[in-house]
Amino acid sequence: MSDSQSGSPGGQYAAGRKAWQAAAADASQREYSFDTVSGEKMEPLYLPDNPDETYMDKLGFPGQFPFTRGVHANGYRGKLWTMRQFAGFGTPEETNERYRYLLRQGQTGLSVAFDMPTLMGYDADDAMALGEVGRCGVNVSSMEDMETLFDGIDLGTISVSQTINGPAFILLAYYVAVAEDRGVPREQLSGTLQADILKEYIAQKEWIYPPVESMRIVTDMIEFCSREMPRYNPISVSGYHIREAGSTAGQELAFTLANGFAYVEDGMARGLDVDSFAPRISFFFNSHLDFFEEVAKFRAARRIWAKRMRDTYGAKDPRSWRLRFHTQTAGVTLTEQQPENNIARTAFQGLAAVLGGTNSLHTNSMDETVGLPTEKAATIALRTQQLIAYETGAANVIDPLAGSWLVEELTDKMEAQAEEYFHQIEALGGVIPAIEAGYFQREIAQAAYDYQRAVDTGKRIIVGVNEFVHEHEVLEIPILEISPAAETRQREKLQVLRSGRDNEAVERTLSALKEVSRSDQNIMPAVIAAAQANATLGEIVEALKQVYGIWVEEAAF
Repeated sequence: MSDSQSGSPGGQYAAGRKAWQAAAADASQREYSFDTVSGEKMEPLYLPDNPDETYMDKLGFPGQFPFTRGVHANGYRGKLWTMRQFAGFGTPEETNERYRYLLRQGQTGLSVAFDMPTLMGYDADDAMALGEVGRCGVNVSSMEDMETLFDGIDLGTISVSQTINGPAFILLAYYVAVAEDRGVPREQLSGTLQADILKEYIAQKEWIYPPVESMRIVTDMIEFCSREMPRYNPISVSGYHIREAGSTAGQELAFTLANGFAYVEDGMARGLDVDSFAPRISFFFNSHLDFFEEVAKFRAARRIWAKRMRDTYGAKDPRSWRLRFHTQTAGVTLTEQQPENNIARTAFQGLAAVLGGTNSLHTNSMDETVGLPTEKAATIALRTQQLIAYETGAANVIDPLAGSWLVEELTDKMEAQAEEYFHQIEALGGVIPAIEAGYFQREIAQAAYDYQRAVDTGKRIIVGVNEFVHEHEVLEIPILEISPAAETRQREKLQVLRSGRDNEAVERTLSALKEVSRSDQNIMPAVIAAAQANATLGEIVEALKQVYGIWVEEAAF
């Protein structure tokens, strides 16, 4: 009997290799030279001469369980990662101009940054929005604003990511309504909504409703999209903000995946077949400065997710096992001192994301510690991705760091750390009880404290900050200024909208939404109806506050 017939490790390896070769041959391949600059031929995949008995369980082949080596058989030879630049400022008109510019520069997807009032569910003319409209992102207070934001952009062909959480369901409704007004059916829309409310309670603190009610809304979105928007990712489970809050790489990995498991469990408790929605759950990670640790984190994430989805949740569709993720370089590592150094930091972090197999990437601009990116800084950040893609050779070979003793050891350690955290979270009763107990908050706060002490004592060097400093430094880079006129224009537009719409129809849709929210029906059709009636963001948020209440966090020390 041959090894392949016996099911021995050697037989599994041979069968896996044969399956990979067939999948890679069938997959698309870019018209590009994958040879080295010197003309040396590069194979698409490199493998050990004598794989040990753990190879298939720990690594396998690209596009195969456990996906440690990537989710696609051809890696970036088939298709490069989506190059997104997170952008948004001032009014929808101003941001629309930036989007058109970035698309002309070769960007392949859009990623929307919203301002603080929008993130917190306030209209531009709310007293709580005063002085903040358009400052840290674009203001969207109505369906009309969403229409303007994507004016002249084909929503049927461009993938759009929206980074918003508490009121994410409203922005999804606006997006669907605008697309359908243009004749683009909802089932044709592609993109990602962040909508990860659990990480808000853990790290970013931009919530509206209590955790249980917020989870109901998220599950409604997942259910709605799985049935009516099959190309759209209704949630991007985000470790990025957990890391920005000061967590370690291991905490980012564990807490993010724990949140992902919580969404899966909530969907299954709703009665959804796991394979009906899990393939559209995506992830969003941070790429920090410890190069090899970051590569290992990304590889471990795929392996952990694959095993849990198959073995714990019983997912049968291989698409449910594949962890797909967007990456953003670490904003927290950027420095106001010697800001040009941030270009190099971002390049290293972007390269780590690519070598870790990211599916989508945003590279930060050098000026983001002092303001929103200028057009030139955003272009340099995009060029950084293009340099990695076309000049470094990093995209020519699938998982090129596999087999490195260092990388494989770190990958195993990452997985072990995550599993230990999962046990601790389960002992507390799950993610929501752990949030309510302040567990995540304390863990992150301690990690942030330890890191800052290492910087303060010189045990960790930050170039230009605590070493290699300029005595009399002068900031010499341009800063994007947001005019107060943006807020005035947004407030005036809302006045015109409210005076010109059918206010009785708005009230009817808001009343209907409140009734649906008290039932076990999915709220998304009612939210879309309110959007189509020109109900504003703040009005929809307020209607549900009357049903769900709000959440006030207890301080955790």
